[in-house]
Amino acid sequence: METMQAAGTVNAHFAEKQQFFDHGHSRSYGFRLAQLKILKKAVDTYEDQICEATKTDLNKSSTETFMTEIGVVKSEIEHAMSNLREWMRPEQRPTPLSLHPSSSRIVYEPKGVVLIIGSFNFPFQLNIMPLIGAIAAGNCAVVKPSELAPATAKVIERMLSDFFAVSYISTVQGEGHKVVPELLESHDFHHVFFTGSPAVGSSIAVQASRKLIPFTLELGGKSPGIVDASAKLKVAAKRLVLAKFLNAGQTCVAPDYLLVHESVKEAFVKEVMSTLKKFYGKDPASSKDYGRIINVRHFERIKAYLDEGRIIHGGQYDADTRYIAPTLMEDVPRDASMMREEIFGPIWPIFTWKEREEILEYTRLNRYPLACYIFTSSKAMEKYIVDSVEFGGGCINNALLHVGNHDLPFGGVQSSGQGNYHGWHSFAAFSHAKGVMKTATWFDIWLKYPPFSKFKLSWLKRLM
Repeated sequence: METMQAAGTVNAHFAEKQQFFDHGHSRSYGFRLAQLKILKKAVDTYEDQICEATKTDLNKSSTETFMTEIGVVKSEIEHAMSNLREWMRPEQRPTPLSLHPSSSRIVYEPKGVVLIIGSFNFPFQLNIMPLIGAIAAGNCAVVKPSELAPATAKVIERMLSDFFAVSYISTVQGEGHKVVPELLESHDFHHVFFTGSPAVGSSIAVQASRKLIPFTLELGGKSPGIVDASAKLKVAAKRLVLAKFLNAGQTCVAPDYLLVHESVKEAFVKEVMSTLKKFYGKDPASSKDYGRIINVRHFERIKAYLDEGRIIHGGQYDADTRYIAPTLMEDVPRDASMMREEIFGPIWPIFTWKEREEILEYTRLNRYPLACYIFTSSKAMEKYIVDSVEFGGGCINNALLHVGNHDLPFGGVQSSGQGNYHGWHSFAAFSHAKGVMKTATWFDIWLKYPPFSKFKLSWLKRLM
């Protein structure tokens, strides 16, 4: 009985999607463009419900939800629609002289039925953004929203079921640690796209690899915010504070900790405190623009970090509302748990450095962050950080907003992720790049055929 119930829970309508795909229904330019237009209409229709759901799940304001969930999705859809024909066009490639008379091209073909597994922190965006790429690339899709954001998960299910047939796109609900392994065991998906923690991503990669299913992993890591002595401190404070405390710090590309040059540390901390008051008032708990921690388990995990150093600002919390104030901390040991784990919350440890080599000592304690942010007026310092710190992507004199550039790949490196997406890179993630060479028949180079001789070999060496 338990097995039957579990199987019903994860009904992905996989066979129907496979048949729909095999019949070629999702492949044409016209179909893909039409589905992107339908998706945009669906988001427009459900905009108010999405805002209400993210308010329920994370206490997000409508403005923050539009900025980080709805607006970026609409922009991505528009970008995909504008560029889809070009993306689908075969890409002409050079052909070596030895293979003439031939022409070569890359054909981007859809993979088939794909599985998209979203995360709770941006519970709408992180499901729909990869779906845009899957549609643009001509695939059918199963979407698994995070059960930790149940209100948004239900809205996604209603929205997709209202606008798309289950033979093309559908949603699966349930506890991820139960549902996802069964989905991967029961169905031969043609790509898996996962956003979440490195630990879960690793287990998904192992299970997918057993079936040789390709995957994209968008994970996380301890992204540093680096402030040089030459930085414009007011600007740096505003941009870093926004990036850190947006969504109450529950952002995979948030500046997880600060590395500030010792000569400007005191002045910079004052700017950060002043900025926090401007953004969220004297009591952030009453601010309509400040979020809440997703659930009790994560609240308790983050709250425990408050005992690992000296609080110089904030530190208040309320278990009933899952509120933790924007908090700045000093004197945090390098081996503290908050320096070994991604904080993913509104606690900000601050460290100082004198020589730039010290920056690498910190960043290599948690190597391969998803993002890195350097604030400096020095081109030499800028180059040093970009060349010396391995990270997925980042900003110079800004933070987090590189994610909004459709023409930049978004993804991690090593432990912070495998593969990337956004814009054309989403299309590529859900496509197979098929190499095709076409050769004319009016001429055939006889040198390549046996029987071979020294004469033929000498000419082949020249040609090749």
